Amino acid sequence: MALITVDARTVRPGLGIVLILLTAACFAGSDTTIKYLGAFLPVIFLLWARYAFQAVAIALWLARSGAAGFRTRHPRFQWARGALLLATSAMSFYGLQQMPVAEFTALGMLTPVIVTLLAAWFLHERVSALRWALVWGGFIGALIMIRPGSGVFGWVALFPLAMAMCYGVFQLLTSKLAALESPYTTQFYTGFSGALLLTPFVLVEAQPILAAFRAVPAWQLALVLVIGMFASGGHLLLIFAFGHAPSATLMPFTYAQVAFALITSWVVFRHVPDHWAWAGMGVICACGAASAWLNVRGVAKAAHPASVVEADTVGD
Repeated sequence: MALITVDARTVRPGLGIVLILLTAACFAGSDTTIKYLGAFLPVIFLLWARYAFQAVAIALWLARSGAAGFRTRHPRFQWARGALLLATSAMSFYGLQQMPVAEFTALGMLTPVIVTLLAAWFLHERVSALRWALVWGGFIGALIMIRPGSGVFGWVALFPLAMAMCYGVFQLLTSKLAALESPYTTQFYTGFSGALLLTPFVLVEAQPILAAFRAVPAWQLALVLVIGMFASGGHLLLIFAFGHAPSATLMPFTYAQVAFALITSWVVFRHVPDHWAWAGMGVICACGAASAWLNVRGVAKAAHPASVVEADTVGD
């Protein structure tokens, strides 16, 4: 959603914070499960299953209201958003197979500073000196983590950076076109478009996928559904959270996803980042949180912000 307004009758900041923390936990759980299952099942199938689960689950919900729930006034907008989010997910699913969950998550948190950069380059919007400082600070944090030439991550660090870039474009498009439809309808088309675009690739890989199915136990197959539940549930919790509290209250808590990723990564893989990774994560989170705070402060100044850099954006 480009901007989710809060009805004064439903303002409950405490509940909103709880929901945003649950959102962060869901996303960290999804990422950790993806990394774990990627060692046993083809990633292309996991990616398809994530979107298929969302499409089916939301379709069953919308079916209660008949065909009206599926009508969209902006089909091209829905397909473009779906394709951009699919590209974001693809970078995430494949990148998580190459990098630790916590470090990948932290690099992905560069999105707020990337949105600032994209707005300046492609929309020619004015960006303050403070915002530019945060942009450079975020990338310095990324360099601290990646340590070019050290051989720690190498080219695989391009996955979370590309993911943040794709998601930045997704947010930019969403904020410019605005969300004019039901969040449930948008959720359905996001899942449907992603599953449909991936189906040909899944069919091409049908034999390896079937072979992998026969080789894994039933409980690991059940974890495929867990990915869909975490991802789809997290996005809905995000929408509900912003319906109960203003962005300025909630945005700092979105960075709790890094903390949850650290916990799940240690529990499942016994991975602990080194001191350079800790330092880089701290710089990225600080710059990203400051950028997000500036974004929501801009929203508070105007009901219809003139600049996309000053508009809060929430991915679905």
